[in-house]
Amino acid sequence: MMTNNEKEMIRELRMQGLGYGKVAERTGIKLETVKSFCRRHGLRGEGKAVAELPDAKYKYMYCKNCGTEIKQEPKRKKKLFCCDKCRNYWWNNHMYMIDRKAYYDFICPNCGKEFRVYGNSKRKYCCHECYIEHRFGK
Repeated sequence: MMTNNEKEMIRELRMQGLGYGKVAERTGIKLETVKSFCRRHGLRGEGKAVAELPDAKYKYMYCKNCGTEIKQEPKRKKKLFCCDKCRNYWWNNHMYMIDRKAYYDFICPNCGKEFRVYGNSKRKYCCHECYIEHRFGK
């Protein structure tokens, strides 16, 4: 039985244009399971998210959140969302897809406790209380 997160990941990867094999590889789900899920939910064929119009220099894509058609201009960065509202809503509901790399490990000079922070490479203390105690005494 697949979880809702796995189902959503399959939908998103198929909408990005990935084939069954790549989707199965990235999600860790059996190839046959991915194929049958896609068949049952109308996700057949690669590249459903991108459609090129004949005799047009623009490609069209669909917003990852609401499905609104987005016009892609040549020599510009590919747009994934139609607006900031959709972008923020989608990323807030898909936090598991964020690849966070800026974790730092420190030892607090006051209490000696090891702690990990995200995004602040200059932090010294594990908490405000340790900062006050170490800096100003008890």
